[in-house]
Amino acid sequence: MKLIKATEKDIPLIQDLAKRSWENAYAEILSKEQMEYMLTTMYSKSEISEHLRNPNYHYFLIFDEISNSYNGFLGYENHYEKNTTKLHRIYLVPESKGKGLGKKTLTFLNEKVKENGDNRIILNVNKYNSAKNFYESQGYTIYGEGVFDIGNGFVMDDYLMEIML
Repeated sequence: MKLIKATEKDIPLIQDLAKRSWENAYAEILSKEQMEYMLTTMYSKSEISEHLRNPNYHYFLIFDEISNSYNGFLGYENHYEKNTTKLHRIYLVPESKGKGLGKKTLTFLNEKVKENGDNRIILNVNKYNSAKNFYESQGYTIYGEGVFDIGNGFVMDDYLMEIML
């Protein structure tokens, strides 16, 4: 597995990977309308471009050398809060799950966070997403919860998780 720094030219690939992973991860959790709204707004070309212009926001593509394919992506922001990096996005396509790519990606993230001087990672995870169990298995703990209005009558109902490095 390799993590490859994403650039503007990779936006269509990020959008495709997001759609493929979301259709699997959120099929039983979100309505089709909410999923479409979130993918359209959160993964628009302008939104991802804005992230890529932020020197603290990083996208990496997860490339599986065994299958010779891109199987997901990582998006995080250093110094989101004092000494804290926010893991905004980590998604794997369904056929890549169970291969250890998620664990390796989080290990990579931990190294990058330490290199940038932060010692805490935070994330939001949908209360009904099984990814919560994965994060807990990797040492993350719940420190709060929140319901966030994302517009168009939709909300995100999340656990707030953290790990100290």
